Amino acid sequence: MNPKDLEAEAQWRDQCRRQMDRPMPLRLKYGFNYVYKPVLDDAPWRSFATTAEYRKWCADNLPEYLGFKLASS
Repeated sequence: MNPKDLEAEAQWRDQCRRQMDRPMPLRLKYGFNYVYKPVLDDAPWRSFATTAEYRKWCADNLPEYLGFKLASS
């Protein structure tokens, strides 16, 4: 590793140690962030009778970048 990478890794490890010193409620508060997901967040809930129905809905409605696509065999 070059010196810049080693320094960046050391800084990252120091940041992790500082985060672990926070009380759990603060770690939970700042450990998650909300990101709007098109289509998924546009309805309060959805239900499907079968997994196949859910998978078809995902394939037909969700943008590929969200990672919901059928696995190829």
